[in-house]
Amino acid sequence: MSKNTVSFYNKFSFLYPIVDVFLKPQKRKLFQEINNLPFGQLLEIGVGNGTHLPLYNTHKVIGIDTSKNMLKIARKQKLKDVKVLQMSGENLLFKEHTFDYIVLSHVITVVDNPEKLLEESFRVLKPKGKVYILNHFTPNNWLRHIDNSFQFISKTFHYKSLFQINNLTAINKFKLLKEISLGKLSYFKLLIYTKA
Repeated sequence: MSKNTVSFYNKFSFLYPIVDVFLKPQKRKLFQEINNLPFGQLLEIGVGNGTHLPLYNTHKVIGIDTSKNMLKIARKQKLKDVKVLQMSGENLLFKEHTFDYIVLSHVITVVDNPEKLLEESFRVLKPKGKVYILNHFTPNNWLRHIDNSFQFISKTFHYKSLFQINNLTAINKFKLLKEISLGKLSYFKLLIYTKA
């Protein structure tokens, strides 16, 4: 991740609780799915301020983020089966086949190189492991015009407003298991993939 993006999220950390309120209903569905899985090693990429970390109740969790300020807040929780580290999802410092599950919650559109993020996720995921991608996805209806019009502004906030996951080549390494719509007109979705 670029220094500009890291710097932005370090500065943005004090406002993140406001964003967190908006994301909570979507994350609730994510945790329903995650906590019904058998125990495993779980990596969350882009853990932010970590206020949601206590909602993991089944797995051993490593949460990573590039923002020191976000991680400073996340570390205050001191949860038993959760460790947080400063690291980029585009350059993971883990061995191949380390994790049973990977969570990408509202992160794939904010990294500089989503292809690299998916490549790295594939590398560290165990065979038959699962990736949970919670995000906005530009739909093939009138909402795509809104996403398109926000592209200039979204660059200021270091995210991609216009985003379709099928445009990423690396996603073809995974097999889609389930798609859960989380908002009106399917603007937000939870996509569950496996490493075949």
